[in-house]
Amino acid sequence: MFEELKHKVWQANQGLFHYKLVALTWGNISGLSADRDFIVIKPSGVSYDELKPDDLVVVDWDGKKVEGHLSPSSDTPIHLEIYKAFNGLFGVAHTHSVYATMFAQANLSIPCLGTTHADHFCGDVPVTRMITEEEVNSGYEVNTGKVIVERFVKLDPLKMPAVLVVGHGAFTWGCSPQEALFNSVALENVAKMAFGAVLLRPDGIPFPDYLLRKHFLRKHGSDAYYGQKKTGDKQ
Repeated sequence: MFEELKHKVWQANQGLFHYKLVALTWGNISGLSADRDFIVIKPSGVSYDELKPDDLVVVDWDGKKVEGHLSPSSDTPIHLEIYKAFNGLFGVAHTHSVYATMFAQANLSIPCLGTTHADHFCGDVPVTRMITEEEVNSGYEVNTGKVIVERFVKLDPLKMPAVLVVGHGAFTWGCSPQEALFNSVALENVAKMAFGAVLLRPDGIPFPDYLLRKHFLRKHGSDAYYGQKKTGDKQ
């Protein structure tokens, strides 16, 4: 029933390994069905070299397994909270990629210092507050998702398709599992660039807002002109 979506989610998860965004089993990507009724996600603790499309797990909005022979990712409740709160998403990715996670562990946002960053993220990539002990004990994964959503009260998740969970790692999203993967690749690269730029020039050079918006809007929105015109689903 979900073979096509399972294959897309499997391909995106393989992409995490291909782009060296994960080590061991440290990451996962999910995809939301077209009718928005079910989520397909990587199974928990299964290595990428052993993962097959049939291993992907289908869950409903309550996180209850409706198809699959394995247990879903332990991060499933986080994905569900993101899907519930942010309209227009059909893919969510989670990684512990090295440079993005260094910023998360340092409790620092990733500053927008140049056009490469601005092409993908409209401003500094935000970092969440630290989850409390009470929140951990009363539902760690669900509350991690809620902490992410809380951070976006004044942010547009479609213009900022990424977040750092302090002390944890990165989440990205998009209109498909493949776009969520794409944004994870972009996030890790801009994190690496920012890390190096700050080492080279700790005092920094302010990146002007007019240039940030020019680069973001030339790739996103109704007046975008970068690349070729797309038809159909983004893949």
